[in-house]
Amino acid sequence: MTSEPIALEIDKEGYLLHREHWTRAWAENTASEDNCELTEAHWEVIHFLQEYFDLYEIAPAIRILTKQMGKRFGKEKGNSKYLYELFPKGPAKQACKYAGLPKPTGCV
Repeated sequence: MTSEPIALEIDKEGYLLHREHWTRAWAENTASEDNCELTEAHWEVIHFLQEYFDLYEIAPAIRILTKQMGKRFGKEKGNSKYLYELFPKGPAKQACKYAGLPKPTGCV
């Protein structure tokens, strides 16, 4: 018995509407559409965001993301420069999209 793949619902900006449908393959495909190849550094941020969302039920804006990344990983990773190198379209916005999270509040 083969199962049909789930048609993933996304909003007009490409954010996944049902987080429970998120897969690593979906994230890789979405990043590929942005000409971004996800490295271990990207996955570290993505998994951090997913943990943060599970804990607080909100996707953090960039200021909170950098502060919390700094607390966990040190200031070399908890700064805007590092995060923008990984996610040039906006670290909170782009990383949350790949993580299957809603667009962070305050992002345009």
